[in-house]
Amino acid sequence: MSALPELIRKVARPLPRLTSPDFARDFDSFGSSRIVLIGDSTHGTAEHYAARAAITQHLIQNHGFNIVAVEADYPDAGSIDRYARMRPRATYFKEPPFSRFPTWMWQNTQVHDFALWLRDFNAGLPMEKRAGFYGLDLYSLYTSIDAVVQYLDKVDPEAAKGARARYACLQPWVENPQKYGLEAYLTHQAPCEDAVVGVLVELLKKRLEYTKMDGEDFLDAEQNARLITDSERYYRAMYYGGRVSWNLRDTHMFETLERLMAFKGEGAKAVVWAHNSHVGDARFTSMGKDRKELNIGQLCRERWGKSVSIIGFGTHTGTVAAANEWDEPMQVLKVNPSRQDSYEYQFYKSGVETAWVDFRKKTADPDLVQALSKPRLERFIGVVYRPDTEFWSHYSQTILPKQFDAYVWFEKTSAVKPLHKEMIHHARAYDETYPFGL
Repeated sequence: MSALPELIRKVARPLPRLTSPDFARDFDSFGSSRIVLIGDSTHGTAEHYAARAAITQHLIQNHGFNIVAVEADYPDAGSIDRYARMRPRATYFKEPPFSRFPTWMWQNTQVHDFALWLRDFNAGLPMEKRAGFYGLDLYSLYTSIDAVVQYLDKVDPEAAKGARARYACLQPWVENPQKYGLEAYLTHQAPCEDAVVGVLVELLKKRLEYTKMDGEDFLDAEQNARLITDSERYYRAMYYGGRVSWNLRDTHMFETLERLMAFKGEGAKAVVWAHNSHVGDARFTSMGKDRKELNIGQLCRERWGKSVSIIGFGTHTGTVAAANEWDEPMQVLKVNPSRQDSYEYQFYKSGVETAWVDFRKKTADPDLVQALSKPRLERFIGVVYRPDTEFWSHYSQTILPKQFDAYVWFEKTSAVKPLHKEMIHHARAYDETYPFGL
């Protein structure tokens, strides 16, 4: 065994089975953080989802965390939040939540089990003590429009008329917002920017009046209105290159988290679920250094400093739920063994099957941190996986101990299991507010 794998084997802390109640106890040391960002190296790995859920449950139960903020659209995640905190059910969905590609990213057994657990945890607690589940992403343009208009119908019908008129600007592109971005790019115009910003401005002018009725409902309406303005900008930015749209999206996710923290007040403590590429500090990756891309992990560290902790995940091989191309059906694909010039391969060669490594200055092994601080490749698999072009499409150079505060390793992993319709209907049978259906 060469020096680095041997050092990993010596320092890495073995973890019990995922089903063990002791699995998350090693992560007590992150309980004093205000924000813990937990990644995944793919959007379709069961062990990463299950481990992230277990750690989050432990932080909620034992350390007072009250926000779970995830890389999902705000209204869709809100369906889980309403279920988990026993809030009134949303009626603005035209199709079940999480119906947009990639459905398996959130409609899977791990998220299903976490939603059930969160509701059970919240049962009996006053509303202000219940832990919430929130979306950070910005793809739900038209669902968010319906959410804002429906809210205004309830609190201010005259304002609702104005919002409908303004949002009608986007109607020609309702089926395909990317075409709106293309038209804006080709004509060098932003045909609906003033309209969507106008709705947000009018909403914020009446913040005090609206929040007196229901602060939670206003938060949802405000966030959906902000999502619409950022989404309009995002679709226009798509045609100006990856960096611009990427930075808009991660900035939106960060600012959403900021607003959630502010809304919850002094006692706010958040766990963030997103891909490693979003939570791992971009300043220590080629995406940040070479492509000038930022991410939510970097922005959190810059905003909240040492009260932020970031936990990444990795795997060597196994299977993953992913598509070959965007908007294509999900498949269970074999994950190539990691490249020999990658961090994952060093962990694989250590012979450790399931473990975690601490990179924090006060608790880390300095020799291991130094050995891992030589830039190496790290693998990133999203909802699309292309094994044949893996080096070009899924690897990026990083400095692992700078990118994360800890790294959780599973040598061999398996694909998440999408929820079957039978499971959804069975679960909804005992509660009509169940989050994965109308």
